[in-house]
Amino acid sequence: MASWNLRGLLPSSQKLSVSSCPNNDLARTNKVFVNPTDFPAVSGLGHINSKFVYVIGASSEVQHGHLAFNRSQRKELRLGLGDVVSVSPFKWPGKKPVVAVAATFEVGLLSRTGQQIEIEAEELIEQCQRRFTAHVPSLGQSFIVDFFGSSLILKATSLVADSAVEIATVTKNTEIFFTKAPDSPVKVRGGDNRPKDVFRADFNFEKMGIGGLDKEFSDIFRRAFASRVFPVSVIQKLGIQHVKGMLLYGPPGTGKTLIARQIGKMLNGKEPKVVNGPEILNKFVGQSEENVRALFQDAEADYKENGDSSELHIIIFDEIDAICKQRGSSGTSSGVGDTVVNQLLSKIDGVNALNNILVIGMTNRKDMIDEALLRPGRLEVHVEISLPDEHGRQQILQIHTAKMRESRMLAHDVNLDWLAVQTKNYSGAEIEGLCKSAAAFALNRHVDYRDLQKQVDASGMVVTMEDFRRALVEVQPAFGMGRDDFARCLLGGFLVHGERMQKSLDAGKLFRNEVASSDRSPLLSVLIEGPPGTGKTALAALLAVESGFPFVRLVTPESYVGYSEVAKCQALAKVFDDAHKSSLSVIVLDNIERMIEYSPIGPRFSNILLQTLMVLTKQVPPKGRRLLILATTSCMNVIERLDYKQAFSAVLSTPTLSGDEIGAILDGNTESINISQEADGSFSSLHSSHLSATRFRSRRDRDFAITMLEAKDLGVKKLLMILHMARTEDADGEQVIEIERLTAVLRDVV
Repeated sequence: MASWNLRGLLPSSQKLSVSSCPNNDLARTNKVFVNPTDFPAVSGLGHINSKFVYVIGASSEVQHGHLAFNRSQRKELRLGLGDVVSVSPFKWPGKKPVVAVAATFEVGLLSRTGQQIEIEAEELIEQCQRRFTAHVPSLGQSFIVDFFGSSLILKATSLVADSAVEIATVTKNTEIFFTKAPDSPVKVRGGDNRPKDVFRADFNFEKMGIGGLDKEFSDIFRRAFASRVFPVSVIQKLGIQHVKGMLLYGPPGTGKTLIARQIGKMLNGKEPKVVNGPEILNKFVGQSEENVRALFQDAEADYKENGDSSELHIIIFDEIDAICKQRGSSGTSSGVGDTVVNQLLSKIDGVNALNNILVIGMTNRKDMIDEALLRPGRLEVHVEISLPDEHGRQQILQIHTAKMRESRMLAHDVNLDWLAVQTKNYSGAEIEGLCKSAAAFALNRHVDYRDLQKQVDASGMVVTMEDFRRALVEVQPAFGMGRDDFARCLLGGFLVHGERMQKSLDAGKLFRNEVASSDRSPLLSVLIEGPPGTGKTALAALLAVESGFPFVRLVTPESYVGYSEVAKCQALAKVFDDAHKSSLSVIVLDNIERMIEYSPIGPRFSNILLQTLMVLTKQVPPKGRRLLILATTSCMNVIERLDYKQAFSAVLSTPTLSGDEIGAILDGNTESINISQEADGSFSSLHSSHLSATRFRSRRDRDFAITMLEAKDLGVKKLLMILHMARTEDADGEQVIEIERLTAVLRDVV
């Protein structure tokens, strides 16, 4: 026997028999009915089973001693016809009735039909506010609503007053939301109009292991997630669709895959599906396309069931360029790559496109992806995940040394600010490798390689600043400076032998400073021309090393020995592409006539390489990036005839030595700029010195030597070699140059 409490219905507890509503019109009122002769002046609310509240009505069609329910009410109360229930007055637990600020109802059909019904939420809200004004819904309680001929059943799933409650009064000020009942053919447009709680409240970038990408995350949120925070009705009024796809691109190791994987951890939604591009491909016909369709099956089922109220489904494609190359570019006869692209396009933005998906693609080669996939409506948000700046590098270092600090295994002398400055052009992965290398050096101090069976004593082990310094030498950035190449070019220092060389050096510094500081000159290219051995390569190398730019690269013809023309062009394009990924870059193109395979016999040269160099030399870097190009040539007349000179912003000359310049070198009145290499391998300091004077037997021999040397049109490189070869020791053991020996050397060398 059920015990009921009815407010305003009964003066005291009584027993009544359960019966059905006399007719459908009374059943749709959602009231329970009694006979007026049993209880005169019946009105009020009834609280049943201490769970549900019903409005009480009177009808002469109800038998004496009975309480009439509709079918839905009997089902939710688990009552059968003829059951006896006990009823008594009901009182609110508090002094005042609880008024619902918001209520959510699950919408279904009273009688199952195979036909899909689509209704507008605003119209259903008007019906509910008019019919529910006198009712007090409880969680799990159902109501029948006649919606323009369709009998809907609405089940209360959420009630909110000051907080979530189980019972509350619905008024005209109550916000009403709707969700789709499971397996229901009813679809309510704009039903779940609540603001979406897309992000988890406790997510933190640093705890997720992501640093240096604040701006990138801001762009991702603004373009891909901001619209999903707002109610569906607001987006519908704007007439826009949610972003369905984004592309993360950039150099390897910058955190693209990490971002995509961690996005799922900061969202309140389905677990993201992560798939590598090559995993989609299958040797069987049609299986690759089937693999793509399988990725979207859950999202399709959810959208069919819940419409715009369905959860967000994230699909992550790592190395998406493996399956989405330009259509028609594949040399295979199967055409699998093209059909996979077509299948992916149809799923993201086809006729039956979904609005509850977010496809995230990641690649190092954006240029390889089919253009149709990159347009709006598909992977329309393109976010470059570039190399971190100094602040970003500091954040990454903080993340990867956090465990060391917590366990007190990081020495107090470790300066992360200094490391952030020294790790220019390091990617996030390379900074992680730097921390691993430093830890390896610390571990190495506690291992005795002569006795590997000896117990390792880890007490007192800490990672010191010296470990990080050694790690800087071991872990080199892929987009950094080729230190060995430049050290070779500047072997012995750079000799400023006269006013002409000083002017060329000052002009080069002026161009370099212009690139570094001016927003109006993101690209400057300087051609350094002169006869062989006049210091062209050394001048270019000195300007590059002194710049302090994070990306400095030397490109020489010997780097591409054995390459085909196409391979050379691709290698050159990659150098410039890498330079464009850094904020400040210097590229030194040494001996460009050899690079284009010029030969005076014919004459012959590679037009493909020439055109490639001309295009790359004039290619302006992306916004926010700056590039200085220093090229050297010993065949200026060839460069002019090939019309390559016009690609450069300026031309500097390093002519052969004059008599005065030779005299200055012999007398030691020149400045020699030597490069000092630090323990971490970087060129961080420069100092100037002077060459020692060259001794002759007499002043007359010196003047005669200058006359002979000037007549040979020598460069500084060959002059220094000749002077070194002509030296002999006198009776006192000092180095001296004899005119006879100098003449012999000139005859043999020049």
